[in-house]
Amino acid sequence: MTAQWDREVDVLVAGSGAAGLTAAITAADAGLTALVVESTGRWGGTTMLSGGGLWMPNNPLMKKLGIQDSRADALTYLEAAIGDAGPASSTERREAFVDAVPRVVGLLAGLGVRWCSAKDYPDYYPDRPGGRVGRGIEVQPFDAKRLGDWVKQSRANEGLPAPLKTDDVWLLSRAWSTPSGFVRGARFVLRTLGGIVTGKRLYGLGAALVMTLMEIVRKQGTEVLLNSPVSELVLEDGRVVGAIITTETGPVRIRARAGVILGAGGFAQNTEWRQKYHGMPGNSSAATGDQGTAIDVGVKAGGALALMDDAWWGSAVPMANGTAQFMLSERSMPFGIIVDQAGSRYLNESESYIDFGHEMIEHHRETPAIPSWLILDIRHRRRYLSSALLAGGKSLRANGTVVSANTIEELAARLHIDPAALRATVERFNGFTRSGVDLDFGRGRTVYDNYYGDPGVKPNPNLGPIEKGPFTAVKVVPGDLGTKGGLLTDENGQVLTEAGAPIAGLYAAGNTTASVMGRTYPGPGSTIAPAMVFGYLAALHAAATSGSVTPSETVIPTEKEPLA
Repeated sequence: MTAQWDREVDVLVAGSGAAGLTAAITAADAGLTALVVESTGRWGGTTMLSGGGLWMPNNPLMKKLGIQDSRADALTYLEAAIGDAGPASSTERREAFVDAVPRVVGLLAGLGVRWCSAKDYPDYYPDRPGGRVGRGIEVQPFDAKRLGDWVKQSRANEGLPAPLKTDDVWLLSRAWSTPSGFVRGARFVLRTLGGIVTGKRLYGLGAALVMTLMEIVRKQGTEVLLNSPVSELVLEDGRVVGAIITTETGPVRIRARAGVILGAGGFAQNTEWRQKYHGMPGNSSAATGDQGTAIDVGVKAGGALALMDDAWWGSAVPMANGTAQFMLSERSMPFGIIVDQAGSRYLNESESYIDFGHEMIEHHRETPAIPSWLILDIRHRRRYLSSALLAGGKSLRANGTVVSANTIEELAARLHIDPAALRATVERFNGFTRSGVDLDFGRGRTVYDNYYGDPGVKPNPNLGPIEKGPFTAVKVVPGDLGTKGGLLTDENGQVLTEAGAPIAGLYAAGNTTASVMGRTYPGPGSTIAPAMVFGYLAALHAAATSGSVTPSETVIPTEKEPLA
């Protein structure tokens, strides 16, 4: 049988984002030989383009900072935030995720990852049982020069080439309107200049995370092949024993003695699938290689699907080049509201992005709300950073994405909204800004809402009146950070059949799978954290069941100096 294979490894990993690289690192650390194959010509996946944060409850950094958390509170919160979302978010999978967090953080710290805490970032439902502030973590900015020429084959040039951290964003958005924002802005500038002076090419956010992981992969001697998608899984007696990858020189048959781990993203950029499962083409921030190929090969091997109708939704601004810029703080800051095409508010503008996306899509079924409009007082434009407006400039005005007028009535007319209706909405909202209580949607009620607010605005940091022109309207559409549905997996990352039985030798993690987070988004980094955790668990299970290697899980550190 061996003669049919072109090469053999212990573990074949599809995908070079957080899920795939963590799986490869864990496999190598357990003594297995691994091979990473990437479907595109650029490594890093959607992780490279992301914020790079991980929602890691009860992690070691929290303990070092004196932030109280526990396994019980984390599980209580997951139940309160997610509820019943089917087998993808089973009790067993939630427990496996929470229990593995300290081990994943410790293993990677021991291999050189420089973790830091996003200690001010709250859970997205902090008022629910078990909710906390400070469960988010990220990596320190990374010097891309450490990867040599290999970085040229990454997606680094598609992101922001600066040492930005997720813990910077909330303050930088108001860098010229609050003292704390100004101080953080100054720190960011000094960090950037420090890198330049010392001859470093510092990257932050998702680029820092995936570059850090890739450095470990290369130190471990694991090969990474680009332009090599998995086109077919090979089964023998119901077990996945390898795969066929498509390369520029033809198909290559690779035997995987311990298993195949699929971590190649979702289907966010597959227009046909988006239309089939979501009823819309999508405005995704995911990498172009997010075509669902890994999901497809898993299904053909007998894998079941779940949550295919959902995504990591949010709001976005359509750009002149046909892409969409994900919107975060802009809709939450004071002096602005979101209205539908009838000129009415229909949600809490400061709520978590996935809730925002869900509500926009649902509201559109009854009242046209795609696109909606972000209505801004001039003070919003002057005080707060808007990434979309900075990136778009005059082109957004030219294509009708940004519209301005001296009065609310004039603005309404330009948006084809009844002027009286928009005026009534604005006047009602302005009344809430004076009392500090949004009687319609509760905006500014939670610490998460306030996170992207302005503490200098009283009595509610999220509520500022819309009364000073000229006024601006920004077109808002549903956006996403990737898709939520995919292969159904168990607590070990094993792909399950429709009957609920694991497919021997086949694992999956990340957006290739149906999310353990169900249909919601418990906290910052709820995509990347489970991607890495289940990549880790999949590799450990493959090692433990391979028969030839004993995994080193018992010696994984949980507390080391790099955590500081």
